[in-house]
Amino acid sequence: MGKINIVFNDMKLEVDEGTTILEAAKNIGVHIPTLCHLDLEGFGIVNQVASCRVCVVEVEGRETLVPSCAEKVYEGMVIHSDSIKAMSGRRMAVELLLSNHPKDCLSCAKNLECELQSLAQELGIRDIYWEGERLKYKKDTSTFSLIKDPNKCVMCRRCETMCNEVQTCNILSAVNRGFESFVGPAFNMDMADSACTFCGQCVAVCPTAALTEMDNTTQVWNELVNPKKHVVVQIAPAVRVAIGEMFGLEPGTVTTGKIVTALRKLGFDGVFDTNFGADLTIIEEATELIHRINHKGTLPMLTSCCPAWVKFFEHQFPDLLDIPSTCKSPQIMFGAIAKTYYAQKKNINPESISVVSIMPCLAKKAEAKRPELTKDEQSNVDIVITTREFGRMMKSAGIDFVNLPDGEFDKMMGESTGASIIFGTTGGVIEAAVRTAYEWLTDKELEDVNFKQLRGMEGIREASVFIGEMELKIGIAHGLGNARKLLEDIQSGKSKFHAIEIMACPGGCIGGGGQPYHHGNMEILRKRQEALYVDDENKVHRKSHENQEIIKLYKEFIGEPYGKKAHELLHTHYVARQKI
Repeated sequence: MGKINIVFNDMKLEVDEGTTILEAAKNIGVHIPTLCHLDLEGFGIVNQVASCRVCVVEVEGRETLVPSCAEKVYEGMVIHSDSIKAMSGRRMAVELLLSNHPKDCLSCAKNLECELQSLAQELGIRDIYWEGERLKYKKDTSTFSLIKDPNKCVMCRRCETMCNEVQTCNILSAVNRGFESFVGPAFNMDMADSACTFCGQCVAVCPTAALTEMDNTTQVWNELVNPKKHVVVQIAPAVRVAIGEMFGLEPGTVTTGKIVTALRKLGFDGVFDTNFGADLTIIEEATELIHRINHKGTLPMLTSCCPAWVKFFEHQFPDLLDIPSTCKSPQIMFGAIAKTYYAQKKNINPESISVVSIMPCLAKKAEAKRPELTKDEQSNVDIVITTREFGRMMKSAGIDFVNLPDGEFDKMMGESTGASIIFGTTGGVIEAAVRTAYEWLTDKELEDVNFKQLRGMEGIREASVFIGEMELKIGIAHGLGNARKLLEDIQSGKSKFHAIEIMACPGGCIGGGGQPYHHGNMEILRKRQEALYVDDENKVHRKSHENQEIIKLYKEFIGEPYGKKAHELLHTHYVARQKI
């Protein structure tokens, strides 16, 4: 790639050919505000629709301002990002957006986290000069996972890029034209009627409150003050390495003990770890994989812990319903055991137990409501809140999270191993399964449990693990677009794998749609991932089948892994859904 010479704010620069004005500005530390621009590092995708015009600059010789995010530099280009004309253009772009935007900032779900609000503050906008007609669409609250408010859509198309290019779900596109336009499903159908997987990645990149999670915090507060309810809570592994960011801590800070203490302060009757459910999942999933291998069952076997990925293949690949593992997710397994084994041990009526989950994922909200994951019309999990919702609950309660002492999980369902911790990142589920499958297939102790060939952040990875004389071929994908490629290989008979792990979100659960916003910054995801592996290494037991509470659970209650009672409580089936 050749070099070219430009002048940027009176500075002479040499930059790579093909560089955008915005990239050139970043290289020299010049800030240009943006709104629609989004660089999805790691996926090689940049949202460059240049629809908002917030990043405009002045280029000598051009009559009109140009969007710096989409305009590439050329030899001899003279750019002014700090001219009165450029600054006035940006202000006008934001003022026009605000003229058609609801003014409910104080009660808005994105208050103080809204990029449009931040831009107005940055540009010093205090008056709206173009008051007039505004959009008046009905808010879509049809799903258990997310809310779509077209009136707050600024047509940045970031959600569309994420949904269509990264996740390849193709749910979102421009609806209507001109003043009436917004982004949503075709024909403005309800999200619940679309093929949406509820992964929440559209919510993660939306700059305003056009897309937000369905807030369940009021339900949790109501349960906590209900004297007839015994309320227990579980936290997912990815939550503990991300929630600190909401309180000023560095990404990847492990805050497990502080979370436990905070949950007790909030009034939960039982505080547990989803990692217990993850260890239980591995016992069942490893047993199922061994059963398929030994009995020439359907291969490859795909992990089934991610509900967004499950709904994706139900819509997009209904002919492959026999491929995924039948295991329920750790969240649902925990709930099933809480309302049976735990209830018996504590002598509590299961109907009075309320199970709350704190998850990094919006799809977990919808998963908890799936009819095939209930027993006798009773939900295994009653309420799901995201990491962000949990953070807001602590803030509203005035909890000084950073200075909390460390607490310990309650016993009986509180023990976990290092294998369960790495569930929170791409490659972690299959690595945990291999640790157990190795020892069960070889009857030998696995001395080095670190299968580093399964780790990383590449969208699609493959590795071979030798278990005795058998070469176990493993595929890993994160992001539904990458999952599609592996599934198409299975359909065409090209797949060479015995087992495949798929996570819907970039980086796995650490990049879930309910996590603190990372704005496509893969460095934040890497720090969260590294923290999970360090937490794994610090555990005394690092294989799921070494969890003493899990061993006791099977001995006292479940019986044999993959047996009759295990199938009744811990396994499920899938549903062929319409591809719209």
